[in-house]
Amino acid sequence: QSLCAKNEDLTERFKICYPEGLREYEYIPNFVVRGLHYDVQRALLMKIDAFHYIQLGTVYRGLHPVPDKEVIAMYDGCHVPLENMSDFYGKSSHGHTMKQYMDIFSLPEMNLLCSVNDYFMKHNIDYEPVHLYKDVKEAIGDVHVKGIMYRAVENYISYGEQTHAVLKKLYEDGKKMFLITNSPFDFVDRGMNYIVGKDWRDLFDIVIVQADKPGFFNDRRKPFRRVTDKGVLHWDRIHKLEKGKIYKQGNLYEFLRLTGWRGSKVLYFGDHIYSDLADLTLKHGWRTGAIIPELRKEIKIMNTEECVHLMTWLQGLTGLIEHMQVHRDPASQAVVQEWIKEREAMRSQTKDIFNGQFGSLFRTYHNPTYFSRRLSRFADIYMASLSCLLNYDFHHTFFPRRTPLQHESPFWPEQTSAGALKMPFIPPQNHN
Repeated sequence: QSLCAKNEDLTERFKICYPEGLREYEYIPNFVVRGLHYDVQRALLMKIDAFHYIQLGTVYRGLHPVPDKEVIAMYDGCHVPLENMSDFYGKSSHGHTMKQYMDIFSLPEMNLLCSVNDYFMKHNIDYEPVHLYKDVKEAIGDVHVKGIMYRAVENYISYGEQTHAVLKKLYEDGKKMFLITNSPFDFVDRGMNYIVGKDWRDLFDIVIVQADKPGFFNDRRKPFRRVTDKGVLHWDRIHKLEKGKIYKQGNLYEFLRLTGWRGSKVLYFGDHIYSDLADLTLKHGWRTGAIIPELRKEIKIMNTEECVHLMTWLQGLTGLIEHMQVHRDPASQAVVQEWIKEREAMRSQTKDIFNGQFGSLFRTYHNPTYFSRRLSRFADIYMASLSCLLNYDFHHTFFPRRTPLQHESPFWPEQTSAGALKMPFIPPQNHN
């Protein structure tokens, strides 16, 4: 799909003549991954780990990587200070120079930014990166405001054949289900008819549209308003949220008062870690589940023979280096240095098998990504699709795994890689 349509949106909205040459750029489906950070002022896209360190080799200006030395010079190292990171909701605001792209919709936005930056650099066009960022952001927003996606939902929504099955199973098990979405009812109705069926409203006890999340979870001022299927708004005060009716806006505090659904009795699913899950976890104590479609691909890659071999040998090689570095004689040190070079090459290989530019959504080499950190903080469970619940009885309890701390050893067999090279404990050498 050509990016020329987005260029036309930019031109129409801002009366700016963006270059015709942008029409030549095609959308690259596997170029970016979710969770990346964009330095708005430097026009750089990059992956950052859970500890605010840039993963070298994953910094891109346009469609091309930036040399590591240049990255280190620009940032005076690899660490990004907290005050420069995105705000609580991943946005670039209030002095924050980084924007984090967290949802599925951000993939084409990152592609468009990279393509336009690439064109400007290729043609030596002097431009202000902040203006470009804002123009692209508002042009992407127009896709939602103008309802372009709503006209042909089947082109933009993946059909989930098991979605109806899992919702029906929950309904038949007596679970109370509700839907809170930022989308207007027309789009929701078309989309749910397509992926669930015409009886979708029978499965939900409460439907709330145009909720304005995450504001919905924090702003007490907006009352609920009933809206008809045709979009006609009612003016009467809402004393009860009734099944079969559609409600607009509102706020979570009023929702809790009217339903009595509180705390850990509620399990709320969403696909945006910040807008959907953060406030519910931190402020209201709800249980949360994140939908991460990329898990299917990541798990499939992890189970390949190539990946298992790489990870097993990488762990073993790291253990060898760690234990053998105590030998300071030149011959031993030469071998250790060769192992270190081999380890660095293997780390790059493990990145590339997930995505040639940015690697895994969940890891920056051995550390979790910033995305993973936010995910583990705001989601109790996560899965590729809601239909994954069909694999479990609804009385099943998910227990958190005990992850070894740095000073602990793994206690259970599943915490060690199958077939991994187990390093024996080497006692300190007596060199007297």
